[in-house]
Amino acid sequence: MKVLMIGGTGRISTAVSKRAVEKGIDLYLLNRGTQDEFFPQGATQIKADARNEEELKAALRGHTFDAVVDWIGFLPEQVAMDIRVFSGITKQFIYISSASAYQRPPANFIITEDTPLTNPFWQYSRDKIACEDLLFAAYEKDGFPVTIVRPSHTYGVASLPVVFPGRRSPYSIIKRMQSGKPIIVPGDGTSLWVVTHNTDFAKAFVALLGNAQTIGEAYHITSDEALPWNTIIQTIGRAAGLEPLLYHMSTDFITACHPAVLPELVGDKMHSVYFDNTKIKAIAPEFVCTTDLATGVALTLDWLDAHPEQKLRDDDWEILCDRLIASHEAGLAAFNA
Repeated sequence: MKVLMIGGTGRISTAVSKRAVEKGIDLYLLNRGTQDEFFPQGATQIKADARNEEELKAALRGHTFDAVVDWIGFLPEQVAMDIRVFSGITKQFIYISSASAYQRPPANFIITEDTPLTNPFWQYSRDKIACEDLLFAAYEKDGFPVTIVRPSHTYGVASLPVVFPGRRSPYSIIKRMQSGKPIIVPGDGTSLWVVTHNTDFAKAFVALLGNAQTIGEAYHITSDEALPWNTIIQTIGRAAGLEPLLYHMSTDFITACHPAVLPELVGDKMHSVYFDNTKIKAIAPEFVCTTDLATGVALTLDWLDAHPEQKLRDDDWEILCDRLIASHEAGLAAFNA
């Protein structure tokens, strides 16, 4: 089977690329010419700008594929170009959407593929919904062979699943724990969240490649492990030999003080959700998640130990956390006074 991945070395896709090669798939990765440690040995590189239509067509001239996967399509105009470029040269086009496209706030915390797609809080999610609409319209009108995949919170060796993260480095939260500073957890930390290790995600995803039954269908792929945010943060700390000091404050307070985080918190992470994986397991009956959170976090910390240059402190995030906590404490003191 010949497969092209646009992207393929990101947080989720790295594990998929590696598993695809291990399964004997003839894998091509299209990017602008960069290779790093996450580029899978055995894959073939195609150098092109995936968002330059003429350059992309020239790079793909003479190629046909059993499946094409777009990991980096975020906007409708990008997907419209994909439809033009890949019509007729692939038997399947897999678009990576997002589980944040599902209804927020959810009417039912159990999410299936039939849950409505609507997110009034996050433009990222609305763009993903618009991309899906374009692709399904092309499938209905012209038979464009689309399969949609909606990952939720998926992490790998270079990331940690954090509710209110620093952006500079996944190690920021460990640095803060090491300094004895409180870790902000929105709400009371008891809402349930599903995190999935990318190696588990890859097991199900590779089963979709070249599978004609999946054309015209959408699937989410997640772990069956749902944990409170308190437990997730405590698990991260304990893997590093630390007992984190959790500091709870309302999401409303956080987003009123720092509106930039409203889309991701209110549009996704503050809601308890659980994903029914019945549909993907019918296609990939061998799909079982075996990397629990404690194991996955340990793998990340091992990777960070091997890459000390990534153990960075996010100073802007530190200042933000300190200011939020100071403001929260001042408000409580003023009320009590």
